[in-house]
Amino acid sequence: MSRIMEIAEDIIAGKRLGREDDLSFLFDGDIDQLCSAANHIREELLGNHVNLCSIVNGKSGRCSEDCKYCAQSAHNHTQIEEYPFLSVDELMESCRENTNAGVHRFSIVTAGRALQGEEFERELEAFRRMSRTYDIELCASNGLLTKEQFETLKEAGVSRYHENIETSRRNFPNICTTHTLDEKIRCLKDAKEAGLQVCSGGIIGMGETWEDRVEMALLLREIGVDSIPINALMPIKGTPYEGMEPLTEEEIKRTFVIFRFLNPEAELRIAAGRILLKDSGRELFESGVNATITGNMLTTSGNNIEEDQKMLKEMGLVV
Repeated sequence: MSRIMEIAEDIIAGKRLGREDDLSFLFDGDIDQLCSAANHIREELLGNHVNLCSIVNGKSGRCSEDCKYCAQSAHNHTQIEEYPFLSVDELMESCRENTNAGVHRFSIVTAGRALQGEEFERELEAFRRMSRTYDIELCASNGLLTKEQFETLKEAGVSRYHENIETSRRNFPNICTTHTLDEKIRCLKDAKEAGLQVCSGGIIGMGETWEDRVEMALLLREIGVDSIPINALMPIKGTPYEGMEPLTEEEIKRTFVIFRFLNPEAELRIAAGRILLKDSGRELFESGVNATITGNMLTTSGNNIEEDQKMLKEMGLVV
């Protein structure tokens, strides 16, 4: 048995790697051995089910925050379609379509620092109707909300809240200056205290180091997140990152392996960037991943739900 597989067996038995451990094998270990070991962890601790999540862009553009990667920021100059919060009927129709397509989780995602006022009340009404009408898990991603808002979301039928930490503490100020990482952590902790599951991950390919990726993975474990979406940066024209070089497939795979070794019991979810991978990221589902965003992405192209289901079933995975 290889050293990498021995470490995987220790993790399955209950060990959790930390900053005090020698993690160099994650950076320089054989990628095929790492992928196989990460998949073994996934199989033993989480089984063969793959969670499918789809999102609707409930409110687009004109965001006050200055995140350098984002097409929705008013600080950036992209040609994104801008529109106010959708109607309850429009949101219901999107939820109906995704439920009928066999998606497990449906999320309303909105641009802006925090969804408030009449728009938030409209979202609550949509969630109440969805929870009464459709058999699908509901998720919200509405920025830096208050604990009281999280409580009302839970009462409306929402089971999980999403707020990405994006990157490591060291690297965060390089990406955004209009809010802090600690505000995001406060948000996630408040959501947990309100009884919601939490989903949080980030974006790779924004100039961070391997050490930054490890720190992000460990911070997410310390927060106690249930789901970790990892996006590979898709440089968008009109943002400060429009000229960034896309990551290689091996770098993306190695990053997912790191997150599986350090977060062995969380859902590890492919988000944006699957277009950078051959066969729609098929190999990632053999490298520790057990969840994906499917259907329409926010501002980058997504994968077809039916095609994803077909591929995953062909791999012997359960959807």
